[in-house]
Amino acid sequence: MKNLQSTTTLHNGVEMPWFGLGVFKVEEGQELVNAVKTAIEYGYRSIDTAAIYGNEAGVGQGTRAANVAREDLFITSKVWNSEQGYEATLAAYEESLTKLGLDYLDLYLIHWPVAGKYKETWLALETLYKEGRVKAIGVSNFQIPHLEELMKDAEIKPMVNQVELHPRLTQKELQAFCQQHGIQLGAWSPLMQGQLLDNPELQKIADKHGKSVAQIILRWDLQNGVVTIPKSTKAHRIAENATVFDFELTVEDMKQIDSLNQNQRVGPDPDNFDF
Repeated sequence: MKNLQSTTTLHNGVEMPWFGLGVFKVEEGQELVNAVKTAIEYGYRSIDTAAIYGNEAGVGQGTRAANVAREDLFITSKVWNSEQGYEATLAAYEESLTKLGLDYLDLYLIHWPVAGKYKETWLALETLYKEGRVKAIGVSNFQIPHLEELMKDAEIKPMVNQVELHPRLTQKELQAFCQQHGIQLGAWSPLMQGQLLDNPELQKIADKHGKSVAQIILRWDLQNGVVTIPKSTKAHRIAENATVFDFELTVEDMKQIDSLNQNQRVGPDPDNFDF
């Protein structure tokens, strides 16, 4: 991991950047377009959106404004819960492509493990993948039992599982399971929606390395082998977040950060959600 273009190789051979820009809760509009354009011009190559974010059009606009070749970018979107099921997912994929103004996605995820639907939804993703409409397919917010259930009948294993992951929710058991099955783990809300930025223990580590707490957490993700997609719309923050390739956390630092785990979520519980 040397820079923003550094990649991990998914189990199907596709190269996915370790680091990307998330756009959750960023509304359509010029701020979003500018954020995506700025990130790409700074060197980011991975942009992560979802149908439910309601901002795919702006993401597409931002990628085109940046004037970087499509094949050099890695664009992810996700099928929302109300669109799950075989035919509905195929239609949702087409709608996402239209909004983004793209011919294909690099990664398409099932956003949440909707009971009784996610296996059928996975079949649709397998169809899109076999037809060459998407480079890689995966899931989001899947716990070990969801993954086990999915893989019972799946022809193709998920390439990625994107979950809430940060120092208060380290997900070690899930990570070990994903590693065992060749599924790349990704982190959403890596900074715990800002709740960890004034943590005194993280601040001590940050002071030692001459870095910000955000940079320490993002570096911890990368050294743990976790793809990470922090969200920001501000140019200075987009640049700061990405300045994580010029230092390394010690084994002791890593253990100290791991020890902050409290299995504490800021998002919904994948075993108990009703949307």
